[in-house]
Formats: sequence, structure tokens, C-alpha cells
Amino acid sequence: MSHNFFKIGAAAALTVTGLSAATSVKTVSASSFKMAIKRVRIKYLPGQGVRIWTNYNNGQFMGFRAKDGTEWNIAQTAIDKSGNLWYKVGTREWIEARYTEDIENPKPAKTKKPKKTKNPVIQILDKTAKNVAAKKKKTAEKKADDQAQAQKPEVKKNDKVDTSTKPTVKKANKIKKAKNIVTNTLNKLNKASTPAQKPASQQAPSVSTATKLSAIVSLAKQQVGKPYIWGGVGPDNYDCSGLVQYVYGHAAGVNMPRVTADQVRVGQTVPMDQLKPGDLIYWGSTTSPYHVAIYVGNDQYVSAATPDQGVALQKLTTYYYPTIAKRVL
Repeated sequence: MSHNFFKIGAAAALTVTGLSAATSVKTVSASSFKMAIKRVRIKYLPGQGVRIWTNYNNGQFMGFRAKDGTEWNIAQTAIDKSGNLWYKVGTREWIEARYTEDIENPKPAKTKKPKKTKNPVIQILDKTAKNVAAKKKKTAEKKADDQAQAQKPEVKKNDKVDTSTKPTVKKANKIKKAKNIVTNTLNKLNKASTPAQKPASQQAPSVSTATKLSAIVSLAKQQVGKPYIWGGVGPDNYDCSGLVQYVYGHAAGVNMPRVTADQVRVGQTVPMDQLKPGDLIYWGSTTSPYHVAIYVGNDQYVSAATPDQGVALQKLTTYYYPTIAKRVL
């Protein structure tokens, strides 16, 4: 579904008649929407929600509710024919003011980044591994020296010792043999501590990330014009998260979760001014958004928008701007 709530969007939980959506979410900072004139908290019945209408005069109930205790940005106020105050919370979404209370914009707390420290268990294992390797090397060298010493001829007291500086061929061969023993022993130790690699012929060919992202953008654009249906997962019709799941699975072999609240947990968060084709952009709460789209470059994105629009290629605007972006690949 796609309703243009103001940047924090449905920071509240929404429930749909006959269907269920997210019911417990964190709010988004009101400062993310520059046009908001105030911020309010829903004050209704515990566990219940206030109806959202298409207009403040003779509007229709949209099937969504703003849950008690959730926070919303207000872009406009109005008085209906009966003299009741209303608040506008989206492009055409209104709630009755009597079910809200004004709140101040919360200031984000400054947090210090924790210093990265190496896991003490890993430090102990690293130190132990180094000690074992050093001990094995020392043992191998000592064994080679002992073997070389054992092969030396015994020199008797009255025997004449050759004091020439040039060793004989036999002695040189013994030294060479001892060095070979040391080298072979060290090679065996290193081979035993290194995991065996598969031959190149057995390794699966890798597909570059750039190729996968290009395929995602191409397949997403191919879906433009297809109908929007709640719960649709393709290839003939989609809802917003169904489109993402289909495109990522078929274009890049990435198995994405089914709903937006789970999809937003996949990948790393990227700044909105550093978007790249293939990134996912979300509207609403940063932890449980109500809408998702695939960014395709040039400030454009593809999404299963509404039953009227279907799958559409749209342009980013400051009025209807995402609250968070994720890079999966």
C-alpha cells in the first residue's frame, strides 16, 4: 500500500479492515519533515486507534487507524462544519484533533561510539596458535640438527682433522640434506594448518555485484505497468514488498523476506544523498515502514504504488521523501 504520510509517515501502527499491518513501531524524529507545523501524540483508548479520514468535511474512513500512544507530524489544521478541529497528517489523510495531545520535538541524544576492542577469547586463541606454531618450528629445527649431528663421522683423538676452509663434497651433501629435512617439515606443518582449497574447476563461477545490480534495475523497470494487488508476489501483479521480493530473487538470487517490516532489516543503512541503483528506499517508521521501492538512478524509483497507479516509475520529491535507505548488495 502507498499513502503519502509526511516523511515520518505512518510512524504509528496501522490496521487495515480484514487485514493486519504493523502494530508496534518506533516513531521517527519530527525534524525529518521540514514542513511540519507541530507534532502530536494520539491519546485514545489503550490498544485502540483513531480512524483516519480522506477529508475533514464529509470524508470517508480509509480503513487505517492511528494507534494510541503513537506520534505524528501535522502539516495543516482545519475546522469542520460542526466546529471540530482536525489535523492533516498526509497528502489526503486527516484525524480529529480531540484525540491528540501536543508534544515537543524530541532532541536526539548524543551517543559516543564505543571503542572497538578485540574479543578476549579471540586474543587468547590467536596467542595460543602462535605459541603452538613457534613450538612446532623449534621442534622441527632441533630434530633436523640432531639428525645432522648423528650422521657426522666420529673424530678420534689421534686422527688428523681437515682444517681446510672448503668442505668436502660429502659434508656439503649432508648439510644440504639437513636443510631439506627442515624445509619439508615446515611445509608439512603449514599445509596441515591451512584449509584445503577446491580446485579452480570445482569452484562456482562468481557473478559481480555490478552485474546483479544492473539486472535488478532492468527487471524492476520491466514490471512497470503491471497491476497492484494486495498480497501480490508476481509475476502478473504485486504489492510493494512482493515486487522487491520477486525482483531481488529472480535478478540476483537474493531471498528477501516477504513484508517491509522484515525487509528493512536486510542490508546496511546508507545516506539518502549517496543512493545507488538497486538500493531499497522506505517510507514511514525506520524500523517498521509501510512502503518500499527500488531506486533505479536519476532520482527515480520503481514501486507497486496503489491500486490506481499499479507498478510505476516515479521521481523522488521533497514532499513525499523516504525516511531510510538500505543497500543489500
